[in-house]
This record gives sequence, C-alpha cells and structure tokens, in this order.
Amino acid sequence: MTAEGVAERLLVSQSKISRLENGRRSISPRDVRDLCGVYEVEDPRVVESLMQMAKDSRQQGWWHAFGDIPYSVYIGLETDADNLRVYEPQVVPGLLQTPQYAEAVISGSLPETTPEEWAKRVGVRLRRQERITTTTSPLRLWAVIDEAALCRVVGDRHLMLAQLEHLQELSKLPHVTIQVLPFSAGAHTGLSGHYAILEFPETTDSSVVYIEGVTSDLYLEKTPDVQKYTGMYEHLRAKALSTEESQRHIERIAKRYASGEPAA
Repeated sequence: MTAEGVAERLLVSQSKISRLENGRRSISPRDVRDLCGVYEVEDPRVVESLMQMAKDSRQQGWWHAFGDIPYSVYIGLETDADNLRVYEPQVVPGLLQTPQYAEAVISGSLPETTPEEWAKRVGVRLRRQERITTTTSPLRLWAVIDEAALCRVVGDRHLMLAQLEHLQELSKLPHVTIQVLPFSAGAHTGLSGHYAILEFPETTDSSVVYIEGVTSDLYLEKTPDVQKYTGMYEHLRAKALSTEESQRHIERIAKRYASGEPAA
C-alpha cells in the first residue's frame, strides 16, 4: 500500500502520511485509529495499545523547553537508550564536553547564529550530560575519540587543558569508557566520519545508528546496516589505544598544553 493510496483512503494529504512515516510529525491517537482501520488491524487490544503509545509520545520531552532543537529526534532516542557507542574524529563528544568547550565548538561551527542560540544549545548539551553524571541509572557510554580531536585547539590552550582534565575525570566513572585512536593507527573504518550506535533496554527495540548531517540527519535501523556499523566500531576499538594507554596519552597531550608545546 503506497502513501498515496493511504492518503486517498483517509482523505488527507500524501505529505501528512509521509511526515508521519518519517517521524517528522507527531501522531495523534485518532490518526493511529484511522491508520489501523486502513491497514486492517483487527485485534482491538493492539489498536488500543498503539493509541496509548501515540498519546504518551505526544508528551513533550524536557528539550522542548529550549525551543526548536534540530536534532530533537536524536535527543529523544538518547534519553531512552541505555547504551551508547560513539566515534568522534573532529571534536570531543558532546556528552564529554565542558561548558566552555561546548560553547566554543557551537559558536565556531555556527558562526551565523546568535549568542542566545549558542547559549540555548549549550544548555541542551549540559542537560543531556546528566545521563552520565547525575542519574541513578546512567547511560553506558563508550567513546572512541580520534587523536585529532584532542590536538585541535578549540578556544585556547587553557580551555583545552581543562577539557582534557575533564575527560580524565569522566573516564574514571564505571559506566564511561574512553579510547583514543592515535595518528599511528593509519587508515581505519571511521574515515567516513562521526557516527553513534544507540541500544535500548527493551529487547523489542532495535538498535539505531545515528549519522549527523549539516541539513538533515540519518537514522539507520535495518539489521544489516546496524551490523555493518557495529562491525566497523569493533575494528575502531581494536585499533584504538587501550583504556589505560588512552589515559596516559591524554595526560601527555594535556602536559603539552600546560607547557605551551605543540599538542601534536
């Protein structure tokens, strides 16, 4: 059944059906009821369950208080996830950033936005970090960070020193694992760029691969896609320094910042 055919049956626009299918429009219990009728879902318990899910999904998340955040879909997934694996080649991952580093990254990457918008995004980032710093059921985070991200001077040397010291402190948390992918690793499976793999506590929820884009983001849920990126991540972890070696390497780079020597 095509989106066009469904739209004709429900006397709505095809664009509405498309936006519902792509998660770009919240769905009402009435929409669910109507769609179940079109799709011939006969079990009333299933229909009732889906309608309740739709009702629950319309409850706004905490991030809506910060305005229109472009990656709100990802924040919702991250909030529900219990395990996150991330590879970051350019900057320190958002969940591990200091407020000053986050502001420098956001203002540098979005030069045409206002300081108020920067502050809003920093606020969202700091709120996201509560999943690993203050919650009773913390997010299990595994981060592979390219050495380039640690040597790239974001802000100034003092800011970078504070950021690396922050990384060292967070790496001591039992649910946070940090590995550094050194320059000596050469070519590797992460050369195509940043991505994250989110896993959820419910076994019925499939894992999701998230790839951030400039104008739109990509979410991959098909099993072959997730398996492909999971395999790539295992290769990254194998090429990266061990957690102990990573700690020592971060400390060496931090000392270079403190002494005024080149970080790389």
